[in-house]
Amino acid sequence: MKIERGLFTLFGMLLILFLLSIFFHENPYILHVLIVCLIWGVVASAWDLIMGYAGIFSFGQLAFFALGAYGTGMLTVYLGISPWVGILAGGIIACVVGVAIGGACLRFKGVYIGLVTFCLHLILEPLIMIGRSIGTGGSTGLLGIPPLKVGGYTFSALEKVPWFYVALAISFLSFFAIYKIIHSPLGLAFIALRDAEPFAKSLGINQYKCKLLLFSISAFLTGIIGAFYAHYVSGISPRILGLDAFLMVMIMLVVGGIGKFPGVIIGAFGVTILNEFLRPTGLYRLVIFGSVVILSILLMPEGLMGILDSLRGGISPTSKNNL
Repeated sequence: MKIERGLFTLFGMLLILFLLSIFFHENPYILHVLIVCLIWGVVASAWDLIMGYAGIFSFGQLAFFALGAYGTGMLTVYLGISPWVGILAGGIIACVVGVAIGGACLRFKGVYIGLVTFCLHLILEPLIMIGRSIGTGGSTGLLGIPPLKVGGYTFSALEKVPWFYVALAISFLSFFAIYKIIHSPLGLAFIALRDAEPFAKSLGINQYKCKLLLFSISAFLTGIIGAFYAHYVSGISPRILGLDAFLMVMIMLVVGGIGKFPGVIIGAFGVTILNEFLRPTGLYRLVIFGSVVILSILLMPEGLMGILDSLRGGISPTSKNNL
């Protein structure tokens, strides 16, 4: 029943978002906020797949997001390929880099993996800054990334409805894929390695191969949504790798509940919407978010989904012994 309930929650969210798009189809601002929520929901849930369910301390998720965005941007701007192919290519580029980084660091444990992946995050920004000669756009970013097209129709920045439905399709395919992975034998292997590594190894589970596969899947999904983001905003800059975005996604994980899918999706929506409301507060926004994190850790250490599980009187087997 727990698995069915999780799937019901996921499709319930899909129905709510579909209804919101009908009621607010003439309000581009609300649709824009919902699109951003969906984008960060994929980033957060793909990160949670690594940290929450496999127990891998990875801090390179935004690097995969940027790789997907720059990959599709450079391919569509300089080679003129279709944006749809570019989105897929962006995911593949992020996946290839993810396999390379994962292959190098996943033989280590704990904080060492975190250090290597965070180094990827740190070095990517200066590489983009000095890569103007190869087409990254340098400090100003890569601009003029073409919008999506369907037949003879070109998506417009002023018309948010088509963008919303594409974002909804990509994000919920990603959410469903993550859900199926979590509740598959492969997902059980990840959880077993996280909670009882010696026992899992005694059952013949190959720790390195399992974690590398998970790492590549997470990088691919993040690269896909990063590529979509680049076409949606018609550009990408190194600022996406800034501390602000990194902390926002971390807050989404904490508020939603690490290892409690789909809690991080709810966290992504809550944090993104709160961030929009707090924009007029300027620098106080970070103070408020810092307070939210502290209160979340103190009052709901297992996030919003932990509270919902408690209210329902059930505890998910995958929520035990989380990070």
